[in-house]
Amino acid sequence: MFKYFINFFLFFIVVDAFSQVQPKDSVSTVQDSIVYTTPYGIRFGVDISKPILAAVHSNYNNGFEVVADYRIKKRLYLAAELGYEDVTTKEDFTNSTASGTYVRLGINYNLYENWLDMNNEVFFGFRYGLSIFDQTLNSFTPNVVNGEDKGEPYFTSNTTFPNTTTSLNAHWSEFMLGFKVETFTNVFISASLSYKIAIRVKEPENFKTLYAPGFNRIFDSSTGFGFNYTISYLIPFSKK
Repeated sequence: MFKYFINFFLFFIVVDAFSQVQPKDSVSTVQDSIVYTTPYGIRFGVDISKPILAAVHSNYNNGFEVVADYRIKKRLYLAAELGYEDVTTKEDFTNSTASGTYVRLGINYNLYENWLDMNNEVFFGFRYGLSIFDQTLNSFTPNVVNGEDKGEPYFTSNTTFPNTTTSLNAHWSEFMLGFKVETFTNVFISASLSYKIAIRVKEPENFKTLYAPGFNRIFDSSTGFGFNYTISYLIPFSKK
């Protein structure tokens, strides 16, 4: 009897000891294995506002523009635009046509913080612009002074027409604000507004340059405005 009692007592101790051995609680520290990256590469596109203007505006004879940018840092892009325009400007006393090529070079800085794997932009940009063009004075009404302020005339009475001046040029700086939205994979739609400040404009003899391709209308304050609406495609080289 004593033997059975000892065995029962030992069994109870073992069971009790086993029941007290519990697995320690552990907090899972599994890290999120998903790492979101964005593509780095070169993006090519076209400005579709130019052919639209040519179709609906009689003074906008022809124009096209190709655009490109290259991402060099998370928020910084090298950017360029190259184009051609042929535009007729009708004023109170003159009718003239400017036609030629232009290039704009600069940078874009993305102000927008993307979520997850988005690749959109709200950007601020700066450009240096150069235009080389010809200007033709199609017709004019002789005018001795420019406006009521008796200021400098746009042209003098001995100007003949049609009169074409070649190899004119314009240099300017340009500030841009716009956005780019990725509508499909690597396909972007973009729109931007720009404010331009003329640095130097070569004027024809006895006349004034009223329009420079790439700059648009040159106001008396030597400033101008621009608008772009583009579709572009990104060729990714890597992801970071």
